[in-house]
Amino acid sequence: MPHRSQTDVLPGDYASLSALFQPIFDELAEGSSAREQQRAMPFEEIRQLNAAGFGTLRVPREHGGPGASIETLMRLLIDLAQADPSIAHQYRSHFGFLDSLRFQPRELQDVWYPRVLAGATVGNASTEKGGNALGRLNTVLSRTDDGAVLTGRKYYSTGTIFADYTRVSAGLENEDGRCFAVVATDADGVTIEDDWDGFGQKLTGTGTTVFDGVRVEPAGLIDRISGSSDAVHEAAYFQLILLAVLAGIAHAARRDAAALVAGRARTFNTGSGLPFREDPLIQEAVGRIAAKAYSAEAVVLHTARVLDAGVASAEGNGPATDEIVQSEVAVEHAQISVPELALGAAQDLFLTVGASATSTAKNLDRHWRNAQTVATHNPISFRARAIGDYWINGTLPEGLNAIGDATKGSKA
Repeated sequence: MPHRSQTDVLPGDYASLSALFQPIFDELAEGSSAREQQRAMPFEEIRQLNAAGFGTLRVPREHGGPGASIETLMRLLIDLAQADPSIAHQYRSHFGFLDSLRFQPRELQDVWYPRVLAGATVGNASTEKGGNALGRLNTVLSRTDDGAVLTGRKYYSTGTIFADYTRVSAGLENEDGRCFAVVATDADGVTIEDDWDGFGQKLTGTGTTVFDGVRVEPAGLIDRISGSSDAVHEAAYFQLILLAVLAGIAHAARRDAAALVAGRARTFNTGSGLPFREDPLIQEAVGRIAAKAYSAEAVVLHTARVLDAGVASAEGNGPATDEIVQSEVAVEHAQISVPELALGAAQDLFLTVGASATSTAKNLDRHWRNAQTVATHNPISFRARAIGDYWINGTLPEGLNAIGDATKGSKA
């Protein structure tokens, strides 16, 4: 596909965007299993999507973008995750940054929206692997006479290896609080290591990034205000994207289950003797997988509509509105149900054809491995406890400023 002209404005509705992107998704799906088996990083595939404008979808229309709703984006991410969940997952960082811009001052929007419309993408470097106290960060932003300088080491830098920039969470030297620093991935002092070794989502670029005295431009400094509309919305939004990836994995399990059964001639001597595609028990198994995928998508899209309402309620970056607070509540509910549905769909795939499904050549176990890897980003038990506390005591879900090492009785 030729590169999209910067003067082109994509449509904002799902039907039109699907017509544009589904052929690309179909092409990505054809090579997804082989890329995963060979650990071939999808640089060219992501470049193709970016060239077609996929990374611009949440740029508001008043800034020259498509202005797609969160619901529309989630539908497209589910479609993309069905084709290749690693590619869909690595866009989490970019779209998280892009939505955060909605709450920032106009002078920052006027720098970053044009860059995104020109094709730039933004990765993520927030979590430190260990050694930082809970709620604190060892990565530090220092203010010097020559400007701000960033130093530190991050892990789980999803998407950064594919991106033009990465957004780094950092503490402030000799100051309270924290901020984000957005720096170019090819800047002096930035080192990106492809050392992610998870058994699933192998191609997300979720590895180490090191920052050694990296200069930060003024437009790359973004405040993070605890309890603000930006902070609460983004926490929910980041998790919703993961749930969209899980729903896409569930659809991939349904797709592969149906295709396996439809093309199978052999049957078991303990079965009904009917061809698999006509056997009622096998049809039931595929139907249950399909129902899980359908339910996972329905939960994600309903939750997306809650987030759309939250964004519509906010003006600027003041304290989170009631509607934005409800976005976090909605996502907490979804984080309990959607992972279980996706994992169930991926596991039930092996109830449809027998031992031949375990062939490494088929690589069907990737659906379960990918779903399990995404699901572990946020322990379901913690989410369930928070929702129970909300319904029993009216306690709103509250996150910590940064993941870190816990000490007895400490909560930052």
